Amino acid sequence: MLAGPAPCQELRKATFLPQWSPQAQFAGYYVAHAKGFYARRGIDLEILRGGPDRPAAQALAQEEVEFVTLFLSTGIDLRSNGLEILNIGQIVQRSALALVAKRSSGIRAVKDLDGKAVSIWPDFALQPRAFFRKYNLHVRVAPQGGSISLFLRGGVDAASVMLYNEYHTILNSGLDPAELRVFDFSHYGINFPEDGIYCLEQTLKESPELCRDFVLASIEGWAYALEHTEEALDIVMKHVRAANLPTNRVHQKWMLEHMRDIIMPPGKNIPMGTLLPDEYRFVAKQLMENGIITSMPEYGDFHADLAHAR
Repeated sequence: MLAGPAPCQELRKATFLPQWSPQAQFAGYYVAHAKGFYARRGIDLEILRGGPDRPAAQALAQEEVEFVTLFLSTGIDLRSNGLEILNIGQIVQRSALALVAKRSSGIRAVKDLDGKAVSIWPDFALQPRAFFRKYNLHVRVAPQGGSISLFLRGGVDAASVMLYNEYHTILNSGLDPAELRVFDFSHYGINFPEDGIYCLEQTLKESPELCRDFVLASIEGWAYALEHTEEALDIVMKHVRAANLPTNRVHQKWMLEHMRDIIMPPGKNIPMGTLLPDEYRFVAKQLMENGIITSMPEYGDFHADLAHAR
């Protein structure tokens, strides 16, 4: 059981920026806010609207927010390059990032990507770069925005997708899975855990209770969202509609079910929020070996285990 909220005379203000636009990828945080889990732990939280035009890492570095979500590989890269950030709770335990190509383009195997035009998100480029280096691929990189339309129109040969999001959008566009070739990075030795909770080291030093309570309330939110999916979707859709995003409940339900699979992967029974030392070192080593970082931060300097704090 999670510890109950400590008595608090007044709410502590904090801001949180997810690393992408409102969607079920962040259902746990939206639920924790709507159900009062943050408030019960003494936090007056403002959830800002993320997306490609508002990079979470930049906002954290500029001290515009207290908390963000980032991929583990992004966090390691930033720490390696001198930004004193800390992972204070690892929510997603496996990768859902992939490249997708149409079989009609002649892409059947990894080697067929060589020389092709591939779109990648600038803020989520580390895994694709590691993949290209590992398989000695020389591709023509195109920046990818918030939609998959460039790929659907044939503007690139392959595109980046989250298997819980853009891949479903491609299927909904009328393409059949048999027409596609999916390169799921988790099947190619680049299985990097993704969304974690980050803050600046300075924030943890100055406000350790705030950081602990944010992580614990977020975990409560995720546990509730995965147990009460329809209620969670009601809450997610309020954020989606407020942002005027072109999506629907069916798509968001697909996403939430796939979030369950990567937050609690079958056969990997570890408490939510845990960053295992071996998982961390695997990702850091892959980034080192592929020339993406030049120094490996120590696990203890990078991660503060607040998910099990009391």
